Amino acid sequence: MVEQSSDVVSEPDEPAVALSDSGPGRAETERELAQTLAGLLDAECVPVDSHFFHDLGANSLVMAQFCARLRKRADLPSPSMRDIYRHPTIQSLAAALGEAAPAPAGPVAASPAPVPSPAPGPRRKRRDHLLCGTFQLLFFLGYSLVSGFVTAAGYEWIAAGSGLVHVYLRSLLFGGVGFVALCAFPVIAKWALIGRWRPGEFPVWGPAYLRFWLVKALLHANPMVFLTGTPLYVLYLRALGARIGKGVTILSHSVPVCTDLLTIGAGTVIRKDSFFLGYRAHAGHIQTGRITLGRDAFVGEKTVLDIDTSMGHGAQLGHASALHRGQAVPDGEHWHGSPAEPTRTDYVRVAPAVCGTARRAWFGLGTLVQLFLVYVPLVVGGMYMLFTEVPAIGKRLDPQTAALSRSELLSDALVLSLVLFFGCAALGLVALCTLPRLVGLLVKPDKVYPLYGFHYALHRATARMTNVRFFAWLLGDSSFIVHYLRGLGYDLSRVEQTGSNFGTEVQHETPLLVSVGSGTMVADGLSIINADFSGTSFRLSRVSIGPHSFLGNNIAYPAGGRTGENCLLATKVMVPLDGEVREGVGLLGSPCFEIPRSVDRDARFDHLRTGDTFRRLLAAKNRYNLRSMALMLLVRWLHTFALTLLALASVDLYGVVGHVVIAGYLAFTLAFSTAYFILLERCLTRFRALRPRLCSIYDPYFWWHERLWKVPDHFLNVFNGTPFKSLVWRLLGVRIGSRVFDDGCYLTERTLATIGDECTLNAGSKIQCHSQEDGTFKSDGTTLGAGCTLGVGAHVHYGVTMGDGSVLAPDSFLMKGEEVPRNARWGGNPAVDMPESGSGPLGVGRAAPTTNAAAATVS
Repeated sequence: MVEQSSDVVSEPDEPAVALSDSGPGRAETERELAQTLAGLLDAECVPVDSHFFHDLGANSLVMAQFCARLRKRADLPSPSMRDIYRHPTIQSLAAALGEAAPAPAGPVAASPAPVPSPAPGPRRKRRDHLLCGTFQLLFFLGYSLVSGFVTAAGYEWIAAGSGLVHVYLRSLLFGGVGFVALCAFPVIAKWALIGRWRPGEFPVWGPAYLRFWLVKALLHANPMVFLTGTPLYVLYLRALGARIGKGVTILSHSVPVCTDLLTIGAGTVIRKDSFFLGYRAHAGHIQTGRITLGRDAFVGEKTVLDIDTSMGHGAQLGHASALHRGQAVPDGEHWHGSPAEPTRTDYVRVAPAVCGTARRAWFGLGTLVQLFLVYVPLVVGGMYMLFTEVPAIGKRLDPQTAALSRSELLSDALVLSLVLFFGCAALGLVALCTLPRLVGLLVKPDKVYPLYGFHYALHRATARMTNVRFFAWLLGDSSFIVHYLRGLGYDLSRVEQTGSNFGTEVQHETPLLVSVGSGTMVADGLSIINADFSGTSFRLSRVSIGPHSFLGNNIAYPAGGRTGENCLLATKVMVPLDGEVREGVGLLGSPCFEIPRSVDRDARFDHLRTGDTFRRLLAAKNRYNLRSMALMLLVRWLHTFALTLLALASVDLYGVVGHVVIAGYLAFTLAFSTAYFILLERCLTRFRALRPRLCSIYDPYFWWHERLWKVPDHFLNVFNGTPFKSLVWRLLGVRIGSRVFDDGCYLTERTLATIGDECTLNAGSKIQCHSQEDGTFKSDGTTLGAGCTLGVGAHVHYGVTMGDGSVLAPDSFLMKGEEVPRNARWGGNPAVDMPESGSGPLGVGRAAPTTNAAAATVS
């Protein structure tokens, strides 16, 4: 077993290195590097020409600890993990670090000190923190009260209608007015509370933050987010103050908040899962800044545009990429990576089509007609019919039969919840396995279609329908997910069952054009990009993922990805679109580079994946997963039953208490759901903290851990940006300090995470205290010191320690085992030391802190 303690130091009297024929300076560096590595590997001798992974049996966690120890030595160069993979021997690493160091002329000048991150703001007083939470709670209760009064008044008005036509017309009018009001209220609130957004900075929890949060909460709650990908959404952003040209297509559901600071030129395309918020949280402050996109620009999927960034006319930013603050892509250039750097890859891979203003106007008008004449009356009128035609509800609204017994209340709730829950699940599964195949007969692959037409509408409907998360959540991390994906239309060739072929989160543009090779395993967060978009057109294409591969977390895999058989795609890797097809290698980073496909530690359980032992363990895992699925179905149904029971009780009280009962129901539903799922997770863990693990996926502990992942946590997003989010994390077992600002971070293993006082966690960030590679599962604790900041979309792996006041830049990937020094600023994928002044990619080691002018243009 490799020793993982960071306190082990090799004895200086015991040489642990066979030196190469290099100069005295190089030889001494090699000696020190080898002695440090020998202490980690518990080896007597480390030859300088031995490969770290193939010969010495090291892994990425050990090498991250190796880098961390070297960073504590001022007399030694400090490599990054990218350097380790590019120069995988002591000899080549010392040579590369020596070449990167500047040659001194005369006395050796001190290396330039990195620009410190902005000092954390003054400690927020407990009173301000409590007042902010109190105001947010009162706003939620007030919003619920108004919603209750309006809903009750609307129901009574619709009920006064006579006949089906009157009910339809009244449902249309009430629902239409309600939809317009919900959309208009955030716009009015924004202009009344904010006016025009300007670049600036203000502390969290203060009065300025409350106005900011109020506008953000209303924007996220309004129904216009369902109209992304249509011209109506662009018009809505214009009403909020954004300067957007003609022919812009926005597919991302991430709503920009500081809209006055957003400028988008005509013909620009922004793909889904992209962040362009116009603000970021940093060291306890909200910072706002401009985002400017020129004409005909392209922003890929899973990208982050930080504040004070820009793209010129015709510029492109590839998938899984980021522009850090101050970066600017010149006109016509293509950039990718995190932080982005120039590339020759063309990410617009579909020819243009005829799509003028008239076509967009007709599509928008058709969407409105469909919305107001079909969907709104169907939802509002359907709720009215449910209340009047279902005996369990209708008899309670009848004054003559309002006083019903408790046994009748329980039986009615039982029957109604069973029908709603399992009936909707069965009908949904049938629809998912039939309707997309019918649509596939009309939308042909490899054919260019104009945007905003009949085929585009069919494609959007298919994408929304088949990306419903319920069944992937239920069946993921088990052998049964394979059958579900095949039912959707996936081509999985000859499946080699592992029991964990796919995780619980996988999305696609269309399920009919996905091919996954035999023996391939996929972790959570895979997004299959089998639709290409331009400013006027789209095209569906088949995505093929090679056999016997492993895909880590949070990967966007595009059509034409240049990976083949037996590849390891690491977490947040940028899949290459150019060059030779990679086979038998691993890929890491954005832009990606090659790493070993596997290491000895990940192969130690391979004997469990063959023969009779494998078949026995797989059968046992399948039985355990079936019990987990049955338990989660029971848990979700019990939640539905409880809410149904509460709803029927509220209907009983409606005649006594009045409209306020509806507001109480909305508030109590949130409180009950939160407490219910927190208690469920804590009961599963027996109120104990998780412990670090290294085991096979066929170990019963891993099966239990998969069950823990299935506990629903969708309620967490409601608390983003409020003091209550930290309270919920604490109840879930997170060791979290005071006054932590969480704008949308996600923690996979709560009890393995430690977060210090006054940390700042941005939207889309993630702390993942585990890793799965092929058949091996690993988990360990991660610690964030006081005052740390995680940027938008940043990803922190297990075994990581971030010192007090340190910063991880947006869209960065902090690899397992890394130790970030106090007050340091790291960024990139994988993350390296990155002072504030350097927004471009760094060279080798500590000797290259300056910005590469070819890679970043600072505005």
